[in-house]
Amino acid sequence: MVKSKPLQKGDKIAIVSLSRGLLGMPFCKHEFDLGIKRLKEYGLDPVIMPNSLKELDELEKHPEFRASDLKAAFLDDSIKGIICAIGGNDTYKTIPYLMEDSEFKEAVLKYPKIFTGFSDSTNNHLMLYKIGLSTFYGPCFLVDIAELDQTMLPYTKMYFEKFFLEENNFEITSSPVWYFDRECYAESELGIPRIEAKEIHGFETLYGTGQVVGTLYGGCIESFYEAMHGESAKIYEEYQILPSIEEWKEKILFLETSDAKVSPKELEYMLLEFKNRKILQSIKGVIIGKPIDEIYYEEYKKVYEEIFNDLKTPVLYNVNFGHAVPRCILPYGCKVMIDYDMKKIIVQEPIFEK
Repeated sequence: MVKSKPLQKGDKIAIVSLSRGLLGMPFCKHEFDLGIKRLKEYGLDPVIMPNSLKELDELEKHPEFRASDLKAAFLDDSIKGIICAIGGNDTYKTIPYLMEDSEFKEAVLKYPKIFTGFSDSTNNHLMLYKIGLSTFYGPCFLVDIAELDQTMLPYTKMYFEKFFLEENNFEITSSPVWYFDRECYAESELGIPRIEAKEIHGFETLYGTGQVVGTLYGGCIESFYEAMHGESAKIYEEYQILPSIEEWKEKILFLETSDAKVSPKELEYMLLEFKNRKILQSIKGVIIGKPIDEIYYEEYKKVYEEIFNDLKTPVLYNVNFGHAVPRCILPYGCKVMIDYDMKKIIVQEPIFEK
């Protein structure tokens, strides 16, 4: 995998709307301004890509606009990082425009950059992984950088700041607190803290003992399911984006559920697709994200226990990534060690090019 370099003060960082066109809507102006201010406080130079501020309807109708912004960001060697505005539900529509473009694919490897986002940005990550770039399932612009409280959330901030560091390894720890999703993101919420709760579970081992080493790969389970069995499946098949069974064997799969709060039965149905494809039997291990607002916490846990009951695959539950707040970063393609006895996750290699 090709890796980017860490960020430095003065670096340009591009903001892209690869799915929902919320960033340019008037009701998000206060969030946009706050996020730009925060990036500048880090010494970064935010670059608003040409189509990223277009309205919801226009970006929905024109995935080629979204794709052109990502291509332009990669072609610009002065841009060192790319951050997704937010997720959505049809990011997969950008894939054909990009995978058919040899200039884009060459630029991804010639000018590697930090790329971060979560949720439906899973589609971008899996595409970029297929091309050969290590990206980060991590914070996005609107709900992380532009957190409406007076500062970014401490745990999220700690992992965002790893984008500036050269580390040989680091641990992903359990956050001591978690936060409820906001009921409202209006300007009236500026400066108001989220409602927080003490973490009483920590990481939970559902199955497995000892230490397992593998490379990280994963994302939002709803996006994965669509890639296997939904509208995007033909696109994924055409460009052979998902790994082969042999390629799955070296991977530690990370999965999380979205703010749609799918029912336990729906979660079971999606996991069975992974199982029927022999993916869950092939991988080295699994880490599961904390459910948003701890909705269905025990019910989801029971589903995972039932799905993995007849498998030897170890499972670590309630990890702080994805839709639940706060969130860490997970570097695609990097070697990690999971200690299922000590409930520890260690990224064992540098996440950036030396």
